Amino acid sequence: MNAAFLHGVGDIRISQIPAPQPKEDELLLRVRAVGICGSDLHCYVDGGTDGSDWGAPLILGHEIAAEVVDDSAAVAGLPGLAAGSLVAVDPGRSCGDCEWCRRGHGNLCPDILFSGSPPDTHGALCEYITAPLANLYAVPPGFSAAEAAILELLGVAIHTLDLAAVRPGESALVLGAGPLGLLLAQLSRHLGAGSVYVVDPLAYRCATARELGVDEVAGSHHAVAEWTNGRGVDVVLEATNSASALQQAAAGVRIGGRLILAGIPDNDHVSVGASLMRRKGLTLKVVRRMAPGVYPRAIELVRCGAINLQRLATHSFSLQQTAEAFELQANHRDGVIKSVIEL
Repeated sequence: MNAAFLHGVGDIRISQIPAPQPKEDELLLRVRAVGICGSDLHCYVDGGTDGSDWGAPLILGHEIAAEVVDDSAAVAGLPGLAAGSLVAVDPGRSCGDCEWCRRGHGNLCPDILFSGSPPDTHGALCEYITAPLANLYAVPPGFSAAEAAILELLGVAIHTLDLAAVRPGESALVLGAGPLGLLLAQLSRHLGAGSVYVVDPLAYRCATARELGVDEVAGSHHAVAEWTNGRGVDVVLEATNSASALQQAAAGVRIGGRLILAGIPDNDHVSVGASLMRRKGLTLKVVRRMAPGVYPRAIELVRCGAINLQRLATHSFSLQQTAEAFELQANHRDGVIKSVIEL
């Protein structure tokens, strides 16, 4: 089968490899769509998300929609996984037995295997993958493959809002209007935030945020003081790759407010003035993927029309065009929000 390998920074090549063979608790899946995520871009641009030397080559891709190949699961009493069924694939395989897994925090498992993760856990930018039955979620009729793939990112956004605990009538500031930031803005509105503000330096992404129903947009965080008459917002949801975003978040939040960091910064570092955090008495939480059990909530939010995923999938590419897809998204060309590889 064909697979797109990252051989080094900015170097993606298509190669032929054998198709995988499913284990006893797995299904063979034909990949239908893979969204390019911010963490994929960090590998493409920087070599990784944490500055480590992970080596190469690696198949990226963890926002996954796939088609069930055969009826083995249906025969075993799982009719939602019959041959031809479209499924969203949870890319994380936690150990299930460590302290954190037993506490229900499988996303924090130190031994988790995560698709497309350095140094050697291959992802889904290929024609076929295998996945455990427990990681498969059948999507309702009417879902596109691109929407099913982006459910993974929506799951991260849901977990972010769970940590933020936004209450009806509160104000929320989203830093960054990339795919995750646009989902956070939509979810904040759906959960009853009284005012939703978005800051992003790219005008076309601000325009998309406005289209999706936020109250105010700006290219700089300095606008927050004007929007809130100097008070600051109740909660800041950070979804950027900027090392200065935490400082901007602390400046824009009210005294006693909450900061939720969901973005991955360039060069694996953020900075903030400690006195600002201390004097405001701020609460800081950091997002690590999503808690178990989030996928069904993500599916329902899309099914009922509360969240628009299709607007995020602005560009579609074939597997053979994976290098062009990464180059386009990394350089923010042609109004791209998210590139999706469709097979």
